[in-house]
Amino acid sequence: MSPRPSLSSSSTNLTDSQSISSPPPSTSSSPSSSSPDMWNYLWVPFLVALSKELTSVKAESTILLPTESSPSCPAPDPKLNYRPVIGIVSHPGDGASGRLNNATNASYIAASYVKFVESAGARVIPLIYNEPRDVLYKKLDMVNGVLFTGGWAKSGLYFEVIEAIFKKVLKKNDAGDHFPLLAICLVMQLFSLIVGSDHISLFFFNLPL
Repeated sequence: MSPRPSLSSSSTNLTDSQSISSPPPSTSSSPSSSSPDMWNYLWVPFLVALSKELTSVKAESTILLPTESSPSCPAPDPKLNYRPVIGIVSHPGDGASGRLNNATNASYIAASYVKFVESAGARVIPLIYNEPRDVLYKKLDMVNGVLFTGGWAKSGLYFEVIEAIFKKVLKKNDAGDHFPLLAICLVMQLFSLIVGSDHISLFFFNLPL
């Protein structure tokens, strides 16, 4: 009589076969967890390429001066005077104390006006208001423009001199000679009197507010 197989050994073999055939647990991460890292790697080169493109477009649209865009130095214009000479008309002294010369026939030019003209690259010739008229006119022919400083003089020799210079300047411009004139403060008002030829006082007028 043949012996029957043991149930315990059969169950043990079945358990072993199941343990052998069962697949090992997966250790890889899910696709959803790796997708943010993938997008980060894709965005970086895209942003770098976009910044380079914007930089090149901005460089092409930059407005350059003629001296910057041209590789060669252009010839200077012979009609332009790069070091003009400006005549500054002196102003009569007021005889006040504390000045270098307190004489009433003395005149002066404030240093600020000279520095103002020289800072633009021009040179200065003083036009002394009470020097002989022929000397004043010779100096006027040597300059390229005239500057009148501000002051308080309203009548007398100074008014006559600036009126004569103003008429000379008008003749030069009418003849086609570009001759600029700059009048500051009270002298500009004196020129309005010269042009208008009417001395009208506005002190007693009622002006609207």
